[in-house]
Amino acid sequence: MTGEVNRLTFDEVVESSERRLLRVALMLSGGVHSAEDLVQTVLARAYWQWGRIGSLDHPEAYLRTMVVNEFLSWRRRLKNRELPIAEFDETVATDDFSSRQAERDATWRLLAELPRRQRAVLVLRYYEDLPDDEIASILGCSASTVRSNAARGLAGLRANLAARDEELWDDEPNR
Repeated sequence: MTGEVNRLTFDEVVESSERRLLRVALMLSGGVHSAEDLVQTVLARAYWQWGRIGSLDHPEAYLRTMVVNEFLSWRRRLKNRELPIAEFDETVATDDFSSRQAERDATWRLLAELPRRQRAVLVLRYYEDLPDDEIASILGCSASTVRSNAARGLAGLRANLAARDEELWDDEPNR
């Protein structure tokens, strides 16, 4: 044998990483159907390039990068502004479901208002728990650009949250 590395097949990688890719796509797109479309597009493209992708040390990480890049390159605006449902939530909590759902809904709405690149940085940093240099590699930019996008994204979230709180107080009847 000539020292060939035991590579995973396309089917094995899809089976082991599809759920995680769907979660990342869901965090980025904000909708279940959009996330499924995003992952399906990426996997269809990856299938035809599997000879190259499958020989990488971490093909799952490459697929995640493809999901992020595909999300950032989508030219069309998503017509269906649906909110994700809890079908990807694997934990069953005992606290008040309706308040958790309301918080999740508010978070999705706030994230959806951010520019795509800022949203991608925040999802990769806080959801995927990736370091800035890895995020920079995925997005094809410098680590300082990642940090500035993260700072702008968080500032945008704070500003949008403050504006919504102000609207709620303005709508309250006088006591």
